Amino acid sequence: MKIELALYQALVAINVPELKATAVIEALENDMQSVLATKADITTLRTELIAEVKTTCSQLETKLTVRMGVMLSAFVGLQLAAMKYLVL
Repeated sequence: MKIELALYQALVAINVPELKATAVIEALENDMQSVLATKADITTLRTELIAEVKTTCSQLETKLTVRMGVMLSAFVGLQLAAMKYLVL
């Protein structure tokens, strides 16, 4: 509320009509309540982002483990086939 009062007094001091000064203050208050994020908004967003990152990391870890298992199985299969081919 201090900001609005200070802005109002500054506008009136430079000879802005009272109705226009009030309109500016109301527009500012409206924007501050609807457009700007509060600390609570940012905290909520941070919590949601952390949860999403953890979920994504878990999914990526699972995919990586499966891919490494497939590659290892393929490598072992190729090694066994090469050994069998060389022995004959």
